[in-house]
Amino acid sequence: MFFLFGYGPKQQQLGAGQTRTCPRCHNTTQWTRMREFKQFTVFFIPIARWGRREFEACGICGAAIAL
Repeated sequence: MFFLFGYGPKQQQLGAGQTRTCPRCHNTTQWTRMREFKQFTVFFIPIARWGRREFEACGICGAAIAL
């Protein structure tokens, strides 16, 4: 019997965030608003999602700030 499943984090872009100065790379740029969650899939169909969080990420270095 063949059973295909997966587990891991996923990220979705929610659109443009605020214009900020990054604490890591010190560039001023518009950040991207993101949502991250963990999910379990069976045959590429999401069955369960948990651990959701929203944050904004720097477009240059990828540093993140929780919302």
